[in-house]
Amino acid sequence: MSTGSHHETTRTRPDGERRDESSATMRAARIDRFGPPEVVRLVEMPRPEPGPGELLVRVRAATVSVADERLRARRLPRGFSLMVAPTIGLFRPRRRVLGMDAAGVVEAIGAGVERFAVGDEVIVMRAVRMGCHAEFVTIAADGEVARKPANLSFDEAAAIVFGGHTALRYLDRVEIGPGSEVLVNGASGAVGSAAVQLAAACGARVTAVTSGRNAELVRSLGADRVIDHTQQDFAAPGAAARYDVIVECVGNAPFERVAHLLRPGGALLLVILDLRGLLRAKRQSRRSGLVVDHEGGRMDAAGMERLAALAEAGVLRPVIDRVVGFDEIVEAHRRVDGGRKRGSVVLRVSEE
Repeated sequence: MSTGSHHETTRTRPDGERRDESSATMRAARIDRFGPPEVVRLVEMPRPEPGPGELLVRVRAATVSVADERLRARRLPRGFSLMVAPTIGLFRPRRRVLGMDAAGVVEAIGAGVERFAVGDEVIVMRAVRMGCHAEFVTIAADGEVARKPANLSFDEAAAIVFGGHTALRYLDRVEIGPGSEVLVNGASGAVGSAAVQLAAACGARVTAVTSGRNAELVRSLGADRVIDHTQQDFAAPGAAARYDVIVECVGNAPFERVAHLLRPGGALLLVILDLRGLLRAKRQSRRSGLVVDHEGGRMDAAGMERLAALAEAGVLRPVIDRVVGFDEIVEAHRRVDGGRKRGSVVLRVSEE
């Protein structure tokens, strides 16, 4: 089985120097300490090679997500600081190159790979292993990777991965169909915008909680009703509306605040929660008769293929806040830090 080849090409770097593309190094965005966006630096790092059963993917686009912001700044939900230290580091980052997702082209394949070939365009989810804010990344060929939707550019394809992957995992835990009432808190973010689209596609009546400036956007995604959180508390004790499913994507709607809004047997899907909420979830579910889920389902190769198929069918469309060049990655982190992005901030790592 061929392992691909290094193309003898050069390109001009931002500093004007010529760089050999056959080099054993690559550009990557690295953090050596926790802190503000300015701790992210573009550096030369060793280029990975695919092991048996792996793909080497040339990254065309990735996103800078809230997960990247949290790990870069070590800004974690309350109570998680020590719990996740073995994974992300306590005083220094263990994940030096961030980036959960990518869209790109298979550059080389390891021994035994039959599912993909060199030149295939793919979408990739590396999740907490990170590493996609780099020109090259490896992924198991039987892992969370699928062929890129043919109707999407690399920028658009990258924009569906983080939000679509997360929304699918959580919505798979519940039954949604015509007549279901679904509320999405944080409906204009990467995960929320995907959840609105997926729930609406199932026939649910979707209530979107967002700011007024995003009302038109979420309606265009399929929301039937919009609650402007700057004007109205959707979880007020006297609220009359009741829901079958609440998708919590912000971190300000724990069980105690929204349980009264759920119909008997309803579900609270906690995409974001603190340690207290995690520890109480099972007991809350048992005592209330409601589903309180903070894990979501598992995604695998088949799940990634389903995500790609939904995008290709037009059920899930990308929502892009902005596209920035790799050299502007600090600005991309600043945008995510601001908490006002709509959909995904896309990082164009390399040109086609």
